[in-house]
Amino acid sequence: MSLFFGFVRSVFLKMLQLVWFGKRKLTNSLSIYVKTNTGNTFPVDLDPKWDIKNVKEIVASQMGILPEDIKIIFAGKELHNSTIIEECDLGQQSILHAVRTPSQRLNKSKDTDTIDESLEISESNDSGGKPMNETLTDLPLDESEPQENSSMEEKHETRAHFFVYCSTPCKAVTVGKLRVRCSTCNSGAVTVDRDPQCWPDVLQPRRITVHCENDFCPAPTHISNDTESQVLYARFYFKCGKHVSLGEGDEAVPLYLIKPNLRRIPCLACTDVRDMVLVFPCEAGHVTCLDCFKDYCSVRLRERQFQFDEIKGYYTLPCPAGCPNSFIPEVHHFHLLTPEQYEQYQRFSTEEYVLRAGGILCPRPDCGMGIIPESSDNGSEECRRIQCIGGCGYVFCRRCLQGFHLGECELQSSESSNTTHKSGYLVDPQRANDAKWDEASNKTIRISTKPCPKCRTPTERDGGCMHMVCTRAGCGYHWCWVCQTEWTRNCMGNHWFG
Repeated sequence: MSLFFGFVRSVFLKMLQLVWFGKRKLTNSLSIYVKTNTGNTFPVDLDPKWDIKNVKEIVASQMGILPEDIKIIFAGKELHNSTIIEECDLGQQSILHAVRTPSQRLNKSKDTDTIDESLEISESNDSGGKPMNETLTDLPLDESEPQENSSMEEKHETRAHFFVYCSTPCKAVTVGKLRVRCSTCNSGAVTVDRDPQCWPDVLQPRRITVHCENDFCPAPTHISNDTESQVLYARFYFKCGKHVSLGEGDEAVPLYLIKPNLRRIPCLACTDVRDMVLVFPCEAGHVTCLDCFKDYCSVRLRERQFQFDEIKGYYTLPCPAGCPNSFIPEVHHFHLLTPEQYEQYQRFSTEEYVLRAGGILCPRPDCGMGIIPESSDNGSEECRRIQCIGGCGYVFCRRCLQGFHLGECELQSSESSNTTHKSGYLVDPQRANDAKWDEASNKTIRISTKPCPKCRTPTERDGGCMHMVCTRAGCGYHWCWVCQTEWTRNCMGNHWFG
């Protein structure tokens, strides 16, 4: 009988506790989602001042089980009952994972005091620890640089800070949050076997193993030394810390070269000591502040002095000190530039890739479409004829980059990449060409006309069909406005009137 009354008493106390939590007013509500290991998801409003034990008591009523039979997982860690919610780096619409676990109760006797004691021991015998954002320290770029053993105060000062590029909706460089999921089933209900010790642990796959709590995870089986074992690996990813979470697919690009200047290193250029710096991936690890890095990129971009990394295949920049093997591997770092500058960087990068692949840029003004011919130039007219498909449709000669023509190419005046005049002033020939008094008229002629393939006289089409007849005295060549070749029956059948 005493056993029954003890059980009723414990259930009554739990119900009172749930009612008390339901009547509490949330002064600063945090709306999140709780996802169970069986696949169910439900919304919960929390007070950031509550602890995980309070969360378990609220979630237990939704799951229909006791709070001590639940463990809460977030960002690869099982959270301890005493962990405060505001310490977990949770944002609005974030997801907590609630996993049902067998209760670890002591054997109950018929004595009521023994039942109460077993309940207290069960509640105090909880597992878990601090969230990853509280335990993770600043990550070195290379695993060859070991992390230093430090006290709790020093670890708090060297706590890891992450920066990301958020493409949607922020479209800017913001503070980031590290998250982890199972690489097999993409579930976030995982606990990592160890914290990342360096950036390769985060960026490279199959570095850290996890324990997945998802009931539907198809754990792969690995056979080694005649022994079968199920091994699951972590897949780390980043979320933007500025906007509300957009779901489990909301990810951002990590900018791992941007770091807090914990060692108070002066900038390579201005020698100022700034709070945030960019560390180049050279052996010396040269440091520059973000303002000087923007200036460095702007000057190199304006002079078109970015370099092509043959190994990675990126159009990027090396360390300004001239260190070998110092190319910036993640090009999203250049989002520190203005949107207009980054668009220019993308255009230059694309043009460089096309030219290195044996391609050609459309020579027509205001086009510049990259074209990679299907065949090499063997001297025939068909191989010399290039059409800007997908762009302006201009047809030009592969060799002289002028409008397509018959016969040999005319010699074009060549200009060096940079011209130094007697005054010693450096002039960009492209800008000098655009600054000519009559250049606007010449540019209009090049855009609105096409040259006769035979005599190369600029011809303007003013309505009518595509059959052109050169009006120059002594020429009279019949040619197609679309193909820019001799007018044939194929032209008549395919595009006589457009």
